[in-house]
Amino acid sequence: MVVVKLRESNLKVKAVTPYATELTKLEKKSLVNTMYIGRPLSQFVNQYGTKPRLQLNDKIADLNEIPLFLERHKVKLPEGQRPGITTSMKIDGDVTMGFVSDVKTELRKAGQLKVNYSAKKRTERSGF
Repeated sequence: MVVVKLRESNLKVKAVTPYATELTKLEKKSLVNTMYIGRPLSQFVNQYGTKPRLQLNDKIADLNEIPLFLERHKVKLPEGQRPGITTSMKIDGDVTMGFVSDVKTELRKAGQLKVNYSAKKRTERSGF
């Protein structure tokens, strides 16, 4: 029996990624940690408000929680694979670059320089 895990996190933020043409697939999924950036879904607005928020795993997080999130992922991997860790950011199209820049600054401070922006493949039917 094969068990397929489709998603590691239950989304609490809206993260509709943009379309792009020049995409590269990340090969080693175990080396990827994912951050979601978007406005809270309607059922979480009372709890988190309407401003764009950062989601790490199943938790809405503050920027100062990024280093611990990265470290928890890093310690699970053999030391030889750690330099290959990539942070994939799934960012909703309505989020301003100001908040994304703040996240990127925290990633740099934590020494995480390999960053990927998730996008959907643009097709003829996607209208873009």
